[in-house]
Amino acid sequence: MRRFLIITADDFGLHEAVNEAVQQASEAGALTSASLMVGAPAAADAIRRARMLPGLRVGLHLVLAEGRATLPHELIPDLTDEGGQMSGDMFLRAVRFIADRGTRRQLEAEIRAQFSEFSRSGLPLDHVNVHKHFHLHPTLLDMLLRIGRDFGIASVRVPAEPLWFASKAGGWAGVLRGALLSPWTALMKRRLRSAGVSHNDRLFGIAASGGMNEATLLTILARLPPGITEIYMHPAVQSGRAITESMHGYRHAEELAALMSPRVRAAIALGRYELGGFADALRAHGAPAA
Repeated sequence: MRRFLIITADDFGLHEAVNEAVQQASEAGALTSASLMVGAPAAADAIRRARMLPGLRVGLHLVLAEGRATLPHELIPDLTDEGGQMSGDMFLRAVRFIADRGTRRQLEAEIRAQFSEFSRSGLPLDHVNVHKHFHLHPTLLDMLLRIGRDFGIASVRVPAEPLWFASKAGGWAGVLRGALLSPWTALMKRRLRSAGVSHNDRLFGIAASGGMNEATLLTILARLPPGITEIYMHPAVQSGRAITESMHGYRHAEELAALMSPRVRAAIALGRYELGGFADALRAHGAPAA
């Protein structure tokens, strides 16, 4: 089985510093994919840049917690504050998604609005994922797939990180988190296969989120097994609070430097990985392994 590598920049559109990094890394050849926040402050700038980058595959980064909604507060009062911001309290939101029918209706409306906004960009929809991997929530995943069918959804990220990397990057806490998520990611893969939607076999970036530097990338690249691997990152030309307060500890500029590193690009070339986005992986490999 061949090895297919997708390297994705999340939060495309969050800030012009993120967009500039995506453009630089895509033009340099290491970055193959980006996930667009359609309601973010710099989304229009991101779309403009993406149109000039034929090698960059762009997907939808649905924001359903800790970010700005697409619909006005009056239409989704249970999801946002009066300023249109969604809470970062994911546990409370997860409970309400199950227990409250009115909240679910508002959630469906916001998901559809974000898909519609992406469609209006004119960019081909390469993939869909959710900010903070919130689509691990079964109710949310079902909505995503049902609504996404109307917009040609073909691929969804599965946040299944190998335990060896979770241990190396996150210690015992990383291993525990990975072990707890494992049944949910297995369920997600089964649900996606049942819906005829492709996915990655594994993902790197959770345990080292905000700190995916050159050494970390080289470690991953040295151990890639066959199948479809996604590495996700948060590059920007500025770091931390310059992007957003919630990312005060993120080393965005180091992540950009890793993507621009000649050593990383050489490791990719030596590994003879097939590169691209999810649509390219689907054409090359068909449905991924279980």
